[in-house]
Amino acid sequence: MMRDERAEQGRASMVGRRSFLCFGVAAATSVILDPAQALAAGRVAPPRRVSLLNTHTGERLTAEYWNRGRYQRDALRAIDRILRDHRTDAVHPIDPGLLDTIHALHARLGARAPLHVISGYRSPETNEMLRETGGGGVARSSFHMRGMAIDIRVPGTDTRMVRRAALRLRAGGVGFYPQSDFVHMDVGPVRSW
Repeated sequence: MMRDERAEQGRASMVGRRSFLCFGVAAATSVILDPAQALAAGRVAPPRRVSLLNTHTGERLTAEYWNRGRYQRDALRAIDRILRDHRTDAVHPIDPGLLDTIHALHARLGARAPLHVISGYRSPETNEMLRETGGGGVARSSFHMRGMAIDIRVPGTDTRMVRRAALRLRAGGVGFYPQSDFVHMDVGPVRSW
């Protein structure tokens, strides 16, 4: 009888630890992916920062885009500029949820170097040109045209590992392009290809 009680207590203790760990992961994820929600729940989320290198223009930017419970307007404008359509120079607002997602990815990978951006915002003209000349892989109504997608590399990190980390976030779409060595991330529905 004594062994059964100890076994039950051991199982209850394991369930308690599992529940605690699951709660901790859920709380951390909410702080990483939804800073406004974290603030509303009474938690103070640390500032959010992204570090980017546009591979087409050579421009670099490290910006604290969220602090003290709100997105920082000047930082968002600077991010919009670096993620512009480099072919047309068109600038479009980038969805802050996308920034939260790439911030979470950067943190999950423990990356230090700036994310290398292959594509951020795409104008409808650029998107159509890429559809016609790209040989597939460019959606007619791409999330890039809404400022809700980014194609990236993480220097020093295998692209397959970047893909796995992005998939674990479950924050939107994840596309894997091993021949071109980049990962697509968007804040649309959760899906992968």
